Amino acid sequence: MVYRAKGRIENMEFIQFHPTALYEPGLRGQAFLITEAVRGDGGILRNKDGEAFMKRYDERKDLAPRDIVARAIDSEMKRTGTEHVWLDCRHFGKETFTEHFPNIYNKCLSIGIDITQHMIPVAPAAHYSCGGIKTDEWGRASIKNLYVCGECSSSGLHGANRLASNSLLEAMVFAHRCYLDVIDKVGIPAPTELDGPAVPDWNATGTSEPKEMILITQSLKELQQVMSDYVGIVRNDIRLKRAMRRLDLLWEETEKLYESSTLSPQLLELRNLITVGYLIVKGASFRKESRGLHFNTDYPGKSEIVQNIVL
Repeated sequence: MVYRAKGRIENMEFIQFHPTALYEPGLRGQAFLITEAVRGDGGILRNKDGEAFMKRYDERKDLAPRDIVARAIDSEMKRTGTEHVWLDCRHFGKETFTEHFPNIYNKCLSIGIDITQHMIPVAPAAHYSCGGIKTDEWGRASIKNLYVCGECSSSGLHGANRLASNSLLEAMVFAHRCYLDVIDKVGIPAPTELDGPAVPDWNATGTSEPKEMILITQSLKELQQVMSDYVGIVRNDIRLKRAMRRLDLLWEETEKLYESSTLSPQLLELRNLITVGYLIVKGASFRKESRGLHFNTDYPGKSEIVQNIVL
């Protein structure tokens, strides 16, 4: 919404992937995350052949940072043609595992995985957006009186990568700073001012209920597939160009639907998701280097110039 209102957006290409989400075939929606503390306590990642493969990617093996682990898993999945790898916790023992990770044990058991006998199927999942609406150190966006904090913001706190608990800083520090600055710069409005100017009702003249909901649901599936296949953990210029062409077509079809259909949450969500996808692909296309969470095989090294990609 801020992008459409001409606000400044930056660094949308820096998308963090959690390396070990529980793999459940056919799952749609939020994946269950297997905390990295499991690897910290001795969990071992293995490929379909049972090989502990992390030693080939980093000397820290399974204790490497999450972006390195996520790329390693992605590489193994592509190399072996599988949809997941395995997290081996069988050597923990039931008592030790349930004491440290009771929720993970119960979740796995609920889908037929006994961690004392079976390895846990895991795959990377999109987790956190480090870029977003550009703000200063007080949470002020480029649009007057608009304050932003949390995952939708680009506060600079995360840089090109993210430490796991920095979201707590976003929530506590920047939320409080926004509050302080609002009180100082804007003040507390009088009760009569809270109503603001009268906003006219939405005019839906000339629109109609969508005749087929599949026009929305299928576009959403296509969007998810395009972003997963072409704009995932590892990128290159050919994939990004393909993604942009397909997003252009989805945008064109969805705008026609938006102009002619009565609004619904599903249609608005699809329209917003296409815009966010466009911003991610645009930022990734502009960045001719690999830095932090953005890895492009056509530009594997870091640029000497540290650059914010502002859209």
